[in-house]
Amino acid sequence: MKITILNGSSRKQSQSGKVARFIDAKLREQAGVSPYYLNLENNPLPMWDESIWDSAEMWTKTWGPIKAELQTSDAFIFVVPEWSGMVPPAVKNFFLLCSHQELGHKPALIVTISSSRNGSYPVAELRMSSYKNTRLLYIPEHLIVRDVEKMFNGATPESEDDKYLRLRLDYCLKLLQAYGRSMHELRASGVVDHKAFPNGM
Repeated sequence: MKITILNGSSRKQSQSGKVARFIDAKLREQAGVSPYYLNLENNPLPMWDESIWDSAEMWTKTWGPIKAELQTSDAFIFVVPEWSGMVPPAVKNFFLLCSHQELGHKPALIVTISSSRNGSYPVAELRMSSYKNTRLLYIPEHLIVRDVEKMFNGATPESEDDKYLRLRLDYCLKLLQAYGRSMHELRASGVVDHKAFPNGM
């Protein structure tokens, strides 16, 4: 199973990147799982504009290889920080670039990041606004990593909260993979019709 992990922070040496790399390493230890790590640090993707529909050269070079990786992915993990109660612009731009070809009817786990006791707003925002045309399927579970500087810092938990989050992450990853197997069967069943209904309502 191929799982894409997105580091949704454009900041250098971000806590989101730390958590995303922790998850990536954990998945690489599991048999039968092939992670693809997509890092939005330093904003590697151009901002969306209509030239993407014309296959302009910049899109062929920058987005083409990523698009191919996403299309062959079975599931997704979006590690997203909360900036002023919002999802960062790099993440919103990513979803504008995606369509059902990359994400359609594939499960995703939301992991949000907060340096304090916040982190819930990005969960609500992603569930509300990022699935319409992509047809992405967010699983019911999500993970909020509060006080992130104190979490996922090594092989051994530093506190009971850290230990709990690691156990919860393990559960979420097992669940995501189960959804990935089930949704693969759904996509192969022929019931999905993106030709007649290319966009959501």
